[in-house]
Amino acid sequence: MPNIENLKKQAKQYLRWHRERYYPVAAQIRAALPRFRHIADQQILDSSFKLADAQELVARQLGFDGWQALKSGADAMTDESTHAAPRPILNAIEPQLYVANIQNSCDFYTSKLGFAVAFIYGDPPFYAQVFRDNARINLRLVHEPVFRDDVRQRENLLSASITVATTNEIKQLFLTYQTAGISFRQPLKKEPWGARTFIVADPDENLVLFAGPATD
Repeated sequence: MPNIENLKKQAKQYLRWHRERYYPVAAQIRAALPRFRHIADQQILDSSFKLADAQELVARQLGFDGWQALKSGADAMTDESTHAAPRPILNAIEPQLYVANIQNSCDFYTSKLGFAVAFIYGDPPFYAQVFRDNARINLRLVHEPVFRDDVRQRENLLSASITVATTNEIKQLFLTYQTAGISFRQPLKKEPWGARTFIVADPDENLVLFAGPATD
């Protein structure tokens, strides 16, 4: 377990991010704190969020019911383990895709792939985030090619991988996108390593792989 002083600092960082309206922290709050479970990012950032809430967030991310339970667990540790170097906890990962037009990309992900817009930033917009369930994709505006020549197409370079839990879900997702008229870079197929996958190309040729188990 990380040192309790480092956890206090982490809680203060979450509190600061909320006050600064740093959008990615909203997803962490929603995932960890039950009372925010069904609230959108904007509402979370508009809500009251105190240090006690931030401390509870840290505690729940580490598997405790609350801050006091976490402190009790930390106090029960030996001096040796208490003073050990803290182990960083990775909470989430968000791929960043490079796009030529923020609005066009948002329209594709929302109307074609069933995502929703978390936020669009800048005037004119140069950054955005879309999400569906627990999957989040960041979109960054660029004004020139990021990849040289056709290397991305030749090497079939993926920009993001998104997984579902069951065989039925990956099949259902593929059929849903097929009905929506999505053009697939790779149709649904069973991979040698025991997964079912398909690949979608967005308007900027970013390749997004969807994967699920071949058998449940």
